[in-house]
Amino acid sequence: MSRRRIGFWYRLAAVIAKPPLVVLFKRDWRGMEHIPAEGGFITAVNHNSYLDPLSYAHFQYNTGRVPRLLAKAGLFKVPFVGTILRGSGQIPVYRETTNALDAFRAAVDAVERGECVAFYPEGTLTRDPEMWPMAGKTGVARVALITKAPVIPVAQWGANLAMPPYAKENKVRLFPRKTLQVLAGPPVDLSAYYDREPTPEVLKGATEAIMADITGLLEELRGQRAPGQPYDHRKARAEQRRNAAGEGDK
Repeated sequence: MSRRRIGFWYRLAAVIAKPPLVVLFKRDWRGMEHIPAEGGFITAVNHNSYLDPLSYAHFQYNTGRVPRLLAKAGLFKVPFVGTILRGSGQIPVYRETTNALDAFRAAVDAVERGECVAFYPEGTLTRDPEMWPMAGKTGVARVALITKAPVIPVAQWGANLAMPPYAKENKVRLFPRKTLQVLAGPPVDLSAYYDREPTPEVLKGATEAIMADITGLLEELRGQRAPGQPYDHRKARAEQRRNAAGEGDK
């Protein structure tokens, strides 16, 4: 999708969102050369703040290839916000309903029509205590293996410093000005998984390859090494329940 085809609603969203982002934040953007100039593709982005979709969208808007993000269906019911989301072609995600497959089909269709679809593979804000990407879900791998479109890993950092996730107090820390860092990398090499039956093992391997590239980019942004194993929120929650049950039996 070229810049001249961005459309009214996306441009309106940019007119509303860009001025405060420019005024309130500094920017450190790298890797724009990895965003394909044409053809369908996928971006896979880490998620560590309610603010980071704006940070990432600002970055990619400036490349001329706007993303279609998968967003919770409830957001489409918010007055005005829902109008912009629908008008700009964002994709609603209906979790655990009969419409759950609609987002998957819409994503495949959009990529095959030459658009960019952006995934947050973790499925939610990271629960990792150190803010590293968690284990990913397989939706992005499913779309990637069906379409064979490039998957561009994207890491971001800084929005979480202004708006921490899951804070007990909803504190927005705008000052001193934070730097919104976004780094896009070269396409993830998924060739080993093409033309194979999409078994759970194949999807898991492709997902892990995508998450590993995102994590590597975030290591570069943060200047730190990530843990050897990504945080698995489901396993951690199950462990907490077992520990709580054990304490109750004493």
